[in-house]
Amino acid sequence: MIEKTEVSGKRKGLTKQETEQILIDNFTNLQRVLTNLSIKFDELSTNMSKLLQLFEISAKSFAEKYSDKKPEEVIDKSQQIDKEYLKKLDSLLDQNKTIAKGIMLMENKIRTRDTPQSFNEETESRFGGMNKSNPLPKY
Repeated sequence: MIEKTEVSGKRKGLTKQETEQILIDNFTNLQRVLTNLSIKFDELSTNMSKLLQLFEISAKSFAEKYSDKKPEEVIDKSQQIDKEYLKKLDSLLDQNKTIAKGIMLMENKIRTRDTPQSFNEETESRFGGMNKSNPLPKY
């Protein structure tokens, strides 16, 4: 059976030889694509092997580096680092509290300047439970 396609309103029939040639071309193109794909997979496999070797080497050097030290020394050093980190974090939290208090004071001053007295009383009742702090030191 001969396949027919429509080209600009006219029907053109493909002969058996043309159909076979198109199929052969498609098959060879598919083989090229599959060949390229297998080459890429080989390269990927090689690169992954190299990466695994690198990890093995680094793990060995890490183990050699810390094999001299006692486990207690490593733990003490990590605890010291943790303590320093916690100190810095506490300092940051204190700074955050100071900044938050300063912003609240600025907000209250702006609101008392621009709002009627009834609104000030309402905000005072909402935030009355908060402690007012001393002004921030100048640096």
